[in-house]
Amino acid sequence: MSDNHLFVGLDVHKTTIAIAVAEQGRTGEVRYIGSFPNKPVSIISQLKRLAERYGGIECVYEAGPCAYTLYRKLMAAGIQCIVVAPSKLPMPRGRVKNDHRDAVALARLLRAGDLVPIWVPDPVHEAMRDLVRARQAASFDVRKARQRIQSYLLLRDRHFAGKPWSSRHMRWISDQQLEHPAMQITLQGYVNALEQAESRRAELDLQIRDLLPNWSLAPIVTALQALRGVASVIAIALVAEIGDFRRFPSARDLMAYFGLVPGEHSSGSTVRSRGITKQGNSAMRALLYEAAWCYRQSAKIGQWMKARMPVDVPQFARDIAWKAQTRLCGRYRKLIARGKKSQIAVTAVARELLGFVWAIARAQESQQPPVVVA
Repeated sequence: MSDNHLFVGLDVHKTTIAIAVAEQGRTGEVRYIGSFPNKPVSIISQLKRLAERYGGIECVYEAGPCAYTLYRKLMAAGIQCIVVAPSKLPMPRGRVKNDHRDAVALARLLRAGDLVPIWVPDPVHEAMRDLVRARQAASFDVRKARQRIQSYLLLRDRHFAGKPWSSRHMRWISDQQLEHPAMQITLQGYVNALEQAESRRAELDLQIRDLLPNWSLAPIVTALQALRGVASVIAIALVAEIGDFRRFPSARDLMAYFGLVPGEHSSGSTVRSRGITKQGNSAMRALLYEAAWCYRQSAKIGQWMKARMPVDVPQFARDIAWKAQTRLCGRYRKLIARGKKSQIAVTAVARELLGFVWAIARAQESQQPPVVVA
């Protein structure tokens, strides 16, 4: 048995997995092994045969639609494996791309130490995240259905002067009498689609509320609701997407993860600052912007906020949330007074709000047993 370490690149697809290996050292051999059926049992058998010839092996593959099933099976079999984000890989040059080259490139990058693994959630957390994303998809369907109704009524020169999508607005839509039966059927079809989308969203909200108390990260969800603008929907979505807050050493790392830090495009003595990087999850940034808009007003804890805040929110979270209010409300007013656009001011507030989210989550994690993740 050799003491050489082997680095294995796996290009994973639905039906096949291409395997390439890179031996240890700058001059170590890099070769393509072949393409095999995507069956974890046969892949593990193939990798164990390689491990018998080397002192140890380490595998890598890109995150994709096959999710983390292969990762968990490899780790359970005692084979070290990491998963990397495709967006963090260097783009290959040239016009030739195939499974062979992709697997070889992964093996080379793993040997060079140029890959940063992503955090792999445990199965329970992944299931909760899937449920939260399903709720986000249902909410998107509601917005699209409403937009169709508004556009169709505008096309027929029908205007409502009050608050949109209130009970009065819905009664007004139901009372509309259009000129032709085909128009009336079209409008009713759009209204039926909206009712179905709202029903699906309400059902998912109920399922999330039922499953939340048994989730290991539920205390963090409760603590985050002390923040102004962060109700249960936003708190659950943030915790579901972030998962283990301990993987971010500082609040700035979490801000960069969501793409809220300023970009830069400089060369030589020329320094050009740019807008935010917009990396990461765009849906989560939209939720953070929604929460940040609440800090346009003066800092206070009104009756509505007291009514929607859970009674078991810990005191340390309330203290941090009040500090966030006094800072962020003042931050917004100062930026507006300096002539900044409201969108820029809200973006700055959202970035700092994420810092307070990190502070509350880390404080809550320090008061409960560590979460065991895969």
